[in-house]
Amino acid sequence: MDRLWRRIGIRVLAVALLAGGLVGGVQLGRQQAERAPGAPADLVAVDAAEVRLLKERHGRQAAARAHQRVAEHAAAAKAAAAAKATAGRARTLDRKMAEKKAAAKRKAEAEKNGTVAFAGPIPSSCQEFSGNRAIGCALMLAAGFGLDQFPCLNKLWNKESGWNHRAVNRGSGAYGIPQAYPGNKMSSAGSDWKNNPATQIKWGLGYIKGRYKTPCGAWARSESTGSY
Repeated sequence: MDRLWRRIGIRVLAVALLAGGLVGGVQLGRQQAERAPGAPADLVAVDAAEVRLLKERHGRQAAARAHQRVAEHAAAAKAAAAAKATAGRARTLDRKMAEKKAAAKRKAEAEKNGTVAFAGPIPSSCQEFSGNRAIGCALMLAAGFGLDQFPCLNKLWNKESGWNHRAVNRGSGAYGIPQAYPGNKMSSAGSDWKNNPATQIKWGLGYIKGRYKTPCGAWARSESTGSY
């Protein structure tokens, strides 16, 4: 009898334990089910935050790159402007040096040959003349006189010096093509007045314009009084 009850008690205990396990499993599953929906939301929130951080980081990097490009462009423009200014100064310096060399060369030629060569152009309307007459024609036109004035100028300085830039009047001391008296008056037109026909002609044209208005006016004076 005791053995029978013992068996019955063991079976009842086993059934109770099985029932308890089932109830516990159901409860655990229910708790897990209650917690499960919250997990994806957390993951989504984390992902959204990471995406936002990545966008912010990308935006800062893009802004930094844009700022760098602007700075590089400004630096390049500044460097180009500086290079252009330097090149301009170099060209100016080269031109000045070339002018100095040319002047030194002309001076050396003058000292060697005794006469400074004319460096300016001779207009086609003056090319029928040669030597100092061609220079006189060119400079007369450059001074603003018409070509119709050259016959008068030619006759005037033919009479005075024969267009010889070294002509000297032994009686008065007048010198050069225009027969300036004294000759050093022509230094106002250039320090090379003694041996540069162009310097003498420029001075003579200025003298004529100031006193007689035109070469023909000076020639008329010379015709009436013997000098101008």
